[in-house]
Amino acid sequence: MTDPSTPTRRSRASQAERTTRTPSRWLRVGIPAILILVWLVGASVGGPYFGKVDEVAVNDQSSYLPSSAEATQVQERLDEFLGGDVIPAVVVITGEGELDEAQVAELTKITDQLSSLEGVAEGSSPPLLSEDSKAVQLFVPLASDGEIAEIVEEVRTTLADELPDGMQAWVTGPAGFAADLVSGFLGIDGLLLGVALGAVFVILVIVYRSPLLPVLVLATSMFALCVALLSVWWLAKAGIFVLNGQVQGILFILVIGAATDYALLYVARFRESLAESETTDAGRRWDATKQAWRGAFEPILASGGTVIAGLLCLLLSDLATNRALGPIASIGIVFSMLAALTFLPALLAIFGRAAFWPFAPKPGVRVHADEPTEGRGVWPATARLIARRSRPIWIISTVVLLVAGVGVLQLKADGVPSSDLVLGASDARDGQKVLAEHFPGGSGSPVYLIVPQADLAEAVEIAAATDGVDSTAAASSDSPTGQAAVAVEGGSLVITAVGPPGTPEPALTNSNGDVMLIATLADAADSVAAEDVVRDLRVQLHEALGAENALVGGVTAVDIDTNATSIRDRTLIIPIVLIVVLLILMLLLRSVLAPVLLILSVVVSFAAALGVSALVFNHLFGFPGADPAVPLYGFVFLVALGIDYNIFLMSRVREESLVHGTRQGVLRGLVATGGVITSAGLVLAATFAALGVIPILFLAQLAFIVAFGVLLDTFLVRSLLVPALAYDIGPKIWWPSKLGRGKD
Repeated sequence: MTDPSTPTRRSRASQAERTTRTPSRWLRVGIPAILILVWLVGASVGGPYFGKVDEVAVNDQSSYLPSSAEATQVQERLDEFLGGDVIPAVVVITGEGELDEAQVAELTKITDQLSSLEGVAEGSSPPLLSEDSKAVQLFVPLASDGEIAEIVEEVRTTLADELPDGMQAWVTGPAGFAADLVSGFLGIDGLLLGVALGAVFVILVIVYRSPLLPVLVLATSMFALCVALLSVWWLAKAGIFVLNGQVQGILFILVIGAATDYALLYVARFRESLAESETTDAGRRWDATKQAWRGAFEPILASGGTVIAGLLCLLLSDLATNRALGPIASIGIVFSMLAALTFLPALLAIFGRAAFWPFAPKPGVRVHADEPTEGRGVWPATARLIARRSRPIWIISTVVLLVAGVGVLQLKADGVPSSDLVLGASDARDGQKVLAEHFPGGSGSPVYLIVPQADLAEAVEIAAATDGVDSTAAASSDSPTGQAAVAVEGGSLVITAVGPPGTPEPALTNSNGDVMLIATLADAADSVAAEDVVRDLRVQLHEALGAENALVGGVTAVDIDTNATSIRDRTLIIPIVLIVVLLILMLLLRSVLAPVLLILSVVVSFAAALGVSALVFNHLFGFPGADPAVPLYGFVFLVALGIDYNIFLMSRVREESLVHGTRQGVLRGLVATGGVITSAGLVLAATFAALGVIPILFLAQLAFIVAFGVLLDTFLVRSLLVPALAYDIGPKIWWPSKLGRGKD
C-alpha cells in the first residue's frame, strides 16, 4: 500500500530543490537593479565629458614624434633662437589689381589690430608687398599654448570686418591648416555619434523587428562609451596619453561597434535560452539569463581579449598618437565587454520576453532545428550548399580574394600634403594657392637649420646652392623682425641689417655655440618638391658638418619624419599583431591548424579589402594618396575585429563538434551563428562607415577600408570560405588536439 504522505513529501522535495536552484525574488530583481544603477551613475558622470575632450586634446603634429627624430630636436630648441614657442599664421591679402601705398598703409593699421588680439604673440610682421604688387603678406605668430582654432577664427573675423572694400584675405600657414583640421573634427561629438547610432538603430529594428530591443542594445553601447570616455579623459588630463580628434573619433566608433557586436551575441544566446524554456515564469527567465551568460561569456571574453591584444601592439609604435590609440581603444573594448556582460543581461533579466515584442520567442519552440540542413532560411540553405560543394566553395572564395588583393599594388600610402588632409572647403588651402601665385610657396613655413656658428658660412653656401631654397636668413634677437639676411661674398660671411639705411649690423642669436638659419623654400611646405629639398639639405649638411652638428627641422621636416616613422611602425607592428592573435587562437581553440587557417583567411581578406580600396581611392574618389598609418590602422582593426567573427563561429563549431562530430559541428555552428554574426557585421560596417561624415581624409579612408573589409569578411570569409574549408578538412582541422582524432 502506498503511503499517502509520499506525494506530499515529493512535492515538498521538488519545491525545496527549485528553491535551491532559483534565487529568491529580491535577488532576481535586486542584482539586475544594482547593476543597472551602477551603470546609470557611470554614464551620468561620463556623459558631460563629450563636450570637454578639446580641453585635453593635443593637435601639434611635432609632439607625436619620438624625441630622437631630427625634427623634434629642432622643435625643442626653437625657443632658444626665436624667443618663444609660436605657431605662425600667414595672412595673404589681395585687391582688385595692384595695391598702392595708401592701401598698404591701411593694411598696417589692420596689422596693429591683429597684434592686439588675445593669443597673438609678439613679432607680427608689417605688410610685405609682393613683387607684382598684387598681394600683401602678413606673418602673425600665435601662442602655441592657446586654442589655435579659436585664435585663427578671431583673426579671420577681424580681417573680414576691417578689410577695405575690394580686398580679400585668407589665413594659411601652419596655424591656418591646424585650425581647419580642428574644425573638421567638430562634428565628432554630435554628427558622428548621431549618424552611427541612427544607422545601428535602423539595422537592429530590421533584424529584430522590435521597438524595444534596439533601444536596450544601443543603451548598452552608449553607457559603455560614456564610462570609457570618462576614464580616457582623466588619463589624458594626467598626461599619460596623447589624445586628439583622430583618436577620439576611432574610440567612439570602436566602442559603439564592439559593444553592439557583443550585445548581439548575448541577445542571440538569451533568445535561444528563452525559446528552450517550457514556461514564462520569473524563475525560468533567471535560468535563461544564466544559460545565456555562460554561453556568451567565453566568446565575448575571447573576442574582446583578441582585439585588446592586437590594439596593445600599437604600444610598439614610435608615434605618440599610435601609442595612445592602443591603450585608449583597449579601455573602450574593456567597457564594451563589461557592458555586454553586466548591463545588458540585467536589462534583459528584467524585461524577459517583453524585450522581443511583438516577436517574442515562444516557450518550448526551438530556435534551431535538430538537423542543421533542415528547415527554411538562408543559413540552412548555406549549410546544405557547403555539405555538397565544400571544396569548390573555398577554392573559388580564395581565388576571388586573391584577385581583389592585386589592387593593393596601386595603393599610395607614403603620405599626403597637409593641404589635402581636410576634405571639402579649406580657407588655409585656398590661401596657400593664392600665396604661391605672388610669393615663394614656402613663405610662413620655413626650414630651420641649426649649425655651429663657426660653420655658418659653409652652411649658408650649401643652402644658397640648393635648388628650391628661395632665400636664407639667420635668427637675430637684435633685429626688429627677429631675422637678419645672411650671404657669403668672396668667401666671407655678410650679415645685412633689416631696416632703414644706417641700421647697425645685428648680432646673431647664439645658443651653446649654435646659430639658426631660416630658409624659405620656393615650393609649398607640404609639397613633395619641398620634401625633396629638405632631404637634400640634410644629406649635404650631414656630409659637410656631421649629423651631430647640423639639424634640419620645420613643418616640412616634421612631415618627412612622421611618414618615415609611420612606415617603420607599419613594418614592425603588422607581423607582431599576426603572431599575437595566432597564439591567442591556439589557446582558445586548442588547436594549431585551425588558428593558422583562420589567420591566413583574415590576411587574404585584408589584402582584398586594401586592394579594392586602393582602386576606389584612386579612380572613384580621386584621393591624392594616403597616410602610411592608414594601412596599419586598417590592418589592426580588420584582423582584430575579423578574428572576432571567426571566434564566434569556431567556438560554437567546437562546442557542437564535441557532441556531434566535426562536419556536423561545422554545419550546426554555421546555422546557429549565421544570423547574429551577419547582423554584427552589418552593424560594425555601418558604425565605421559613419567615420566618413567627418571631412578628414584619414578617417574617410579608414572608414571605407574597415567597413568594406568587415562586409567582405562577414559575407564571404566567415559565411563561405572558413566553414567550407573546415568541412572539407574534417576532424583534422583540430590537430593536434584529441578532437582532431574524433568522428566526422
